[in-house]
Amino acid sequence: MWRHVVSNVLTLAIVVLFLVGGVILWGANTYSAQGPLDRAICLQVQSGSTMRRVSQNLADQGAISSASIFRMGADYSDKTGQLKAGSFLIEQGASMEEIVDIVTRGGRNTCGTRVVYRIGVTRSLVQVSELDPASGDMVDLARFNPATEDTPDAYTQVKDQQDTQFLIALAEGVTSWTIVEALNDLDLLEGEITAIPPEGSLAPDTYEISEGQNRADVLARMAARQDTILAEAWANRAEGLPLESPEEALILASIVEKETGVAEERRQVASVFINRLNRGMKLQTDPTVIYGITKGQGTLGRGLRRSELRAATPWNTYVIDALPPTPIANPGRLSIEAALNPDETPYIFFVADGTGGHAFAVTLEEHNRNVAVWRQIEAERAAETQEN
Repeated sequence: MWRHVVSNVLTLAIVVLFLVGGVILWGANTYSAQGPLDRAICLQVQSGSTMRRVSQNLADQGAISSASIFRMGADYSDKTGQLKAGSFLIEQGASMEEIVDIVTRGGRNTCGTRVVYRIGVTRSLVQVSELDPASGDMVDLARFNPATEDTPDAYTQVKDQQDTQFLIALAEGVTSWTIVEALNDLDLLEGEITAIPPEGSLAPDTYEISEGQNRADVLARMAARQDTILAEAWANRAEGLPLESPEEALILASIVEKETGVAEERRQVASVFINRLNRGMKLQTDPTVIYGITKGQGTLGRGLRRSELRAATPWNTYVIDALPPTPIANPGRLSIEAALNPDETPYIFFVADGTGGHAFAVTLEEHNRNVAVWRQIEAERAAETQEN
């Protein structure tokens, strides 16, 4: 009898073990399997939230099939205590395992609202946008010039939201004075900047910032990035360049930056200046003359006068025999790399060609023909403007 009872108990235990094992296997498969979400969503995780609250939110939005399995999977992988606040893009069909990884990995927000403070050469712009999870596109909510336009409600509403991401985008060719002016006007940051960083020392790029961050710290990040870019480009420079230091390379890169906005011709433009330096010719570039007048504090807003082209300033490359003493703007990575690895060309002249790019020439005769074409284009455009 007892042998029969023991046999039944063992049989029952084995059955229970198989059932438990089956449930565990089913749960594990469900946790890692494709999820039921039929469209991408933006999941907001508030500061101080819990995995229970997040799992219920996901279940309510149809992103997971079981809040309990989601929590058990997070517990089993030791990720429950790693939950991060923010806004996270959850793709269509994402598994529970993938979602747990997304909300515990950290890093910058992958969806939600974004405010970009764009610091441009001639003006600054604030852009407020929001990610449409379905299309994956950023949709503009507002754009405004903080210097001339009233602050729209869309900006005020999102500025204090916890999941809003704030970015500063520096345009290539912007001056250090312009950057400092814009940062001092930015209401998100603290600590006034009183000294202008050396021209050329700040890297045009996109920087994530947060409310209450010190302006000096933001500038330090920009300077550190430019140092890294310049050091890498200098280490990989072409041989035989008439540039004696990274500082001279930065000066030339700033001239290239201001002379062309066409990425494909930066190395050609750089080659013209390298050829001129090698021949002992004056660089004769208008942007340096303009910098000698404005010192980078705003734009000239008019054409150069003949007297200004003849005036002796340290930056007037129609007068001085070599590079000016400082950069004339903050050049981007592409212009720095172009200055240190220019194309090998015979060109020593270039002029605008009416398309946004330039016509290059080897001889003065050829250059004069290109200049005549450009003057004709200018005259035709002026006539069209008067007619309109």
